[in-house]
Amino acid sequence: MKLNLKNPLVFFDLETTGINIIHDRIVEISFLKVYPNGKEEVKSRRINPEKPIPPQATAIHGITDDDVKDCPTFKQVARSLADQLEGCDLAGFNSSRFDVPLLAEEFLRAGVDFDMSKRKFIDVQIIFHKKEQRTLEAAYAFYCNKKLDNAHSAEADTIATYEVLKSQLDRYPDLENDIEKLSKEYSSFNSNVDFAGRFIYDEKGVEVFNFGKHKGKPVAEVLKNEPSYYAWMMDGDFPLNTKQALTKIRLRGMNG
Repeated sequence: MKLNLKNPLVFFDLETTGINIIHDRIVEISFLKVYPNGKEEVKSRRINPEKPIPPQATAIHGITDDDVKDCPTFKQVARSLADQLEGCDLAGFNSSRFDVPLLAEEFLRAGVDFDMSKRKFIDVQIIFHKKEQRTLEAAYAFYCNKKLDNAHSAEADTIATYEVLKSQLDRYPDLENDIEKLSKEYSSFNSNVDFAGRFIYDEKGVEVFNFGKHKGKPVAEVLKNEPSYYAWMMDGDFPLNTKQALTKIRLRGMNG
């Protein structure tokens, strides 16, 4: 099924030094850009993470320190990448829990203002898990009747994810070919305020904590009654995007 698009949709996948959003870095990024007219464009680029790639990460994606030693850093390509993603919605496999938060962190570290809140996000894994409960390889076999060769190659995973979404739309009549609905109704489990889900919106649309001793309490209320909690989080091991969201809420309360 051809995707019904108002904006270009970029399917992307990251290979990284590990799975910690705060401390790990991108070593390869691949994306497949699908235009409203059906045109498709694939690009891949390796990135120097400026830190050693652990053997356990290399064992998964096959990328070594030598492979990326002469590659540009993320900071060197960040502006160009942001320009290529401008005006696009984003899609991936497990992207809402890992790829999108990590990409947001990399842009923030690079000092490039790329407003992720303006994008719609499609997470093909969440759609798949809500429907079938499987992995990408199994999803590819189940929906596309194909074997996924070169699994954990960013480009192979990116292209497979695109094919899976099209097959999902063909298979499920209730899955509407509309990016906004796929993003809001099928690609998220919670209404996150920040990408890591440390804060979520409650049923009234109020930002509340989603972890720790203040879980379920309004963020603005906690910051007002316990100002030191803001400093604790800002000094803590939280993603930059989470700290950015916290600061916006705090400033809104101070100016309110």
